[in-house]
Amino acid sequence: MFLARVIGSVVSTKKDEAMKGRKLLVLRPLLVDEAKPTQFRPGANTIVAVDTLGAGLDEVVLFCQGSSARQATGMKSLPIDAVVVGIVDNVEVLNQKIYPAKT
Repeated sequence: MFLARVIGSVVSTKKDEAMKGRKLLVLRPLLVDEAKPTQFRPGANTIVAVDTLGAGLDEVVLFCQGSSARQATGMKSLPIDAVVVGIVDNVEVLNQKIYPAKT
């Protein structure tokens, strides 16, 4: 599993029949910053993932890729490579809460 921030969505009116009605999100993976291990830094790539949980813009989510994605409930027969499997409430690294950020 990986952490990511939801940065957008994808709308596709023509797609594989099995994908109809599936919400697609654009995710930016999050990495723990080596220079500041109590902060995230965005990864360099983006991922399109199926969302089965109703995640929203700017939320932090857990996602799986590859064959692990198809192990999520209802995903076995879908042509997918990534799926959101959790909406994150908080993240702690080195005994410090890094999400949600302190304000």
